[in-house]
Amino acid sequence: MMHLLIVEDERILSGEIRRFLEKEGFVCDEAHTGRIASDKIFSNEYDMILLDLGLPDYEGLDLLRESIRNKGTASVIILSARTAIEDKIKGLDLGADDYLSKPFSMIELKSRILAVTRRKHGLKGNIIHAHGLEVDLDKRKAFFNEHEIQLTKKEYDIFSFLILNKNKVTTRLQISEHIWGDIFEENYNSNYIDVHVKNIRKKLSEFLEGDFLETVRGIGFRFNE
Repeated sequence: MMHLLIVEDERILSGEIRRFLEKEGFVCDEAHTGRIASDKIFSNEYDMILLDLGLPDYEGLDLLRESIRNKGTASVIILSARTAIEDKIKGLDLGADDYLSKPFSMIELKSRILAVTRRKHGLKGNIIHAHGLEVDLDKRKAFFNEHEIQLTKKEYDIFSFLILNKNKVTTRLQISEHIWGDIFEENYNSNYIDVHVKNIRKKLSEFLEGDFLETVRGIGFRFNE
């Protein structure tokens, strides 16, 4: 559903965050230094960056400035042991979307991620509505008039990403980065994505009249509201 970068020098905590979020359906990369984080931010298109301010080789706020300058579409949640109000104000004023003080619960972190996602896409809740469809971002399920559409994990990931960006053209490369992470980038032109989209169309056709999932030739796909 979302491609996240965890920037955290505490490897145990970083691993705990990654394992929890991956169980919740997120695709996660890790960076334990500011330099590695800077390279990843420059090379990949992330939905969100979870940013620790206390990095060994980088001032976290400088990395925040850099991430906004280079990849301004990624949301940023600061995760930091710094509790001074000045640090929070600086981070939020620079463009961070939220600030979560350590220690924090993983459930709260997930809740903050979903809240930022809702604000970013103008949603009032965790459910996206279109053409009688309901996509529940929290439960990771899709419904039509209360009947669940039986999508596989990857089908749901692709469909939720397309409907979250409805009326916008989404490229195959964007889908591969957001669903599989950068490890899939070299193969984004393969027919894997097209096969999944074909299966999604077939399953939607059992409930909907008309094809709202458009193939934009040579570019990617668009879900039309």
